[in-house]
Amino acid sequence: MSDGGSVRVRVWDVPIRLVHWLIVLLIGLSWWTAETGRLEWHSYSGYGLLALLLFRLYWGFFGSSTARFANFVRGPGAVIDYLKSRWVTAPGHNPLGALSVIALFALLAAQIVLGLFSVDVDGIESGPLSLYVSFEAGRVAAKWHDRVFGVLQWVVVLHVVAVLFYVWVKKQNLIGAMFSGRRDYATSPRGDVRFASTRRLVIGIGLAAGLTWLVAKAFQL
Repeated sequence: MSDGGSVRVRVWDVPIRLVHWLIVLLIGLSWWTAETGRLEWHSYSGYGLLALLLFRLYWGFFGSSTARFANFVRGPGAVIDYLKSRWVTAPGHNPLGALSVIALFALLAAQIVLGLFSVDVDGIESGPLSLYVSFEAGRVAAKWHDRVFGVLQWVVVLHVVAVLFYVWVKKQNLIGAMFSGRRDYATSPRGDVRFASTRRLVIGIGLAAGLTWLVAKAFQL
C-alpha cells in the first residue's frame, strides 16, 4: 500500500521500460542526425530502432503479461466502456492508451521500413535494402520516409499531451511508473501480473539483434 490508501502494483518489467526510453532517445537522435546531415549516424539510430521494435514485437507475444498485445489490445466496445468509466481496472495499458501504443508502433514500423529502402538524391547515402528496388522507387520511399516521420512527430506530441493530462488532471503518474515499474491504483486492479523469465529475454534479444544484423549487413552481401 502507498500513501493515501492506494494500491501500488508492479506493472512494467525492466525490458519494457528500457525499450520505451531507448525508443524516445533514438527517435530524437534520428531527427537530429537527419536535420544536421549526419546520415551515417542516422542509419545507426535507425538500426537501433529496428532492433528495439523487433524485440518489442517478440515481447508482445512472449513477454510479461502487461507487455502482451493479447492483454491490452481491445475492440471499440472496450474503448467506449473506458470512456464511460465502465472499464474494470486491469494492470497495464487502458483501452485508450492501447490505441496510442499501436499507432506509434505502426508509424515507427512504416518509418523504419521506408528508411531501409530509401535512396538519397545522389544515390550515395541509401538504405541497406535499396539495392533491391529501382532508383525511382527508392526516391519515393525516401519522400514517404520524411512524410511519415512528420506524422509520427504529431502522434508523439499527442501521446505526451495525453500522459501529462493523466499526471496533472487525473493524478495518475504514468511517467513515474515507466521509470520505477510500479503504479498506484485507487483499488486493487483485476488480475495478477506475470513476469517473463530471463531465458525468454535472452532469446528475444538474440532474435532482435540477429534479424537487425541480417537487414543491415547480410542482405547486402
